[in-house]
Amino acid sequence: MTDVSTKPARRLRCAIYTRKSSEEGLEQEFNSLHAQREACEAYIASQKSEGWALVREQYDDGGISGGTLDRPALQQLLADIEDGLIDVVVVYKIDRLSRSLMDFSKLVEVFDRNGVTFVSVTQSFNTTTSMGRLTLNILLSFAQFEREVTAERIRDKVKASRMKGMWMGGYVPLGYDVVDRKLVVNEEEATKVRMVFERFVEVGSATVLAKELRHDGFRNKQGTLIDKGYLYRLLNNRVYRGEAVHKGKSYPGEHEAIIEPHLWEQVHDIMSVSPRKRANNSRAQTSALLKGLLFTATGAAMTPSSTKKGTRRYRYYVSMDLLKNRETPDDGIPRRLPADTVEAAVITEIRRVLRTPETTAQVIAALDLQDIPEADAIAALQQFPQLWEQLFPGEQARIIQLLIRRVTVTAEGLVIDMRTDGIAGVMRDMMVPRQLEAAE
Repeated sequence: MTDVSTKPARRLRCAIYTRKSSEEGLEQEFNSLHAQREACEAYIASQKSEGWALVREQYDDGGISGGTLDRPALQQLLADIEDGLIDVVVVYKIDRLSRSLMDFSKLVEVFDRNGVTFVSVTQSFNTTTSMGRLTLNILLSFAQFEREVTAERIRDKVKASRMKGMWMGGYVPLGYDVVDRKLVVNEEEATKVRMVFERFVEVGSATVLAKELRHDGFRNKQGTLIDKGYLYRLLNNRVYRGEAVHKGKSYPGEHEAIIEPHLWEQVHDIMSVSPRKRANNSRAQTSALLKGLLFTATGAAMTPSSTKKGTRRYRYYVSMDLLKNRETPDDGIPRRLPADTVEAAVITEIRRVLRTPETTAQVIAALDLQDIPEADAIAALQQFPQLWEQLFPGEQARIIQLLIRRVTVTAEGLVIDMRTDGIAGVMRDMMVPRQLEAAE
């Protein structure tokens, strides 16, 4: 006969976890924790032939509820499992490990991830067997059910609260503070919000308004300079109408509105037009750059006018003498001028003046007092044509008003009276948006 040697079983390191909810009786020489440990040790000894061996570390939580995972011994047990020091976790009963199915499922995830099995010595529960794993899957199914039911209860509560107009926490919009879990108007911020809505109605472009607000240093509730995305969120926030919103549906809110209905409607009538079309309209509605600045040599104002032929629009500046059918001398002074021609002549003169050494020295001296580097000032003067082209017509008209005192139309040509003292201020305004963008 041939002797057949049996292969020794793999050594399995077993940890015993014990817990007692109250501290009552822990002072006794033989308490509940001792009883649990004794039963678990006996079970491990019965499995000695399977290679089970008890580790020296003891994991005992006395006087701590099983409704939480924040238990010192349990956390130490989980840490040792993650370090690969344990193969089997043994408990007296399942509820010693956790009273919550949701928490229990979290623990099992840790066990599975580290190849650790779980045994309850007084119940038919042992994940080393197929029946134990089946029982575990049933328990986890109930845990998933419990999670889903809890989530549904929370969603239903939030919906019911929203329908009553209640504030349910989260992001606090600019213009409000939270007091006693309710939104209360912050008057200083509310004034800024109203200004944004009113200014959007005037400008009609989120791009232009965002650039303007950044230039003015407008910041959100967290203190960050706003961008166009934030501006759109602000303009679409129905909280400002005094409403509570849940899943796209709005309900009357408990809080006070900041924006009046007519202003909200004005803003959203504009926003109903696509941004691309609004931008095209903004550019098509070219401002009369010289409105209020252009006069004939006889002192008559020249006002903007236009005609349209087919799809093309022609703009002019026309003398009030001509519009009022007044008699004028035959002095050779034009009473009607193409707007593009006269505006281009004025802009060319501005560019010429900005390139002169006298203007450069004046601008550098003025901006140096405001801690703007000389190199930046010179670069801005040189890049004026490019900066000018990036401005919307309304902004161009504003700058012309700052730079030009009067333009007089004579028989010989144009006499342009510039405000040289305003050049430094204009250049600073044109430089600041670029500096802000570079800092972001």
